[in-house]
Amino acid sequence: MPRAAIDDNERMHLRVRPEVKARLVRAAALRNTDLTNFVTETALRAADAVIAEAESIRLNERDFKRVLELLENPPKPNAKLRAAIAALPDTI
Repeated sequence: MPRAAIDDNERMHLRVRPEVKARLVRAAALRNTDLTNFVTETALRAADAVIAEAESIRLNERDFKRVLELLENPPKPNAKLRAAIAALPDTI
């Protein structure tokens, strides 16, 4: 289960080795931006990719057709499913 994001302030502190910071500063300079913007934009691109991967399902054509078929023609509930439904708490 993903951990909840905590937004306690607008600062984030990172400890990196001097050679790592030097590379980040050099890359930021090559992009004509400051270190904060460079790190933030790069991290956001990576974060967006992680979120997109976690929130999407990729199916090949065969599996996609199978999912559609099951949605249009769901199988009859078996005993295990009926037992699971019966065990659910009343929400009304």
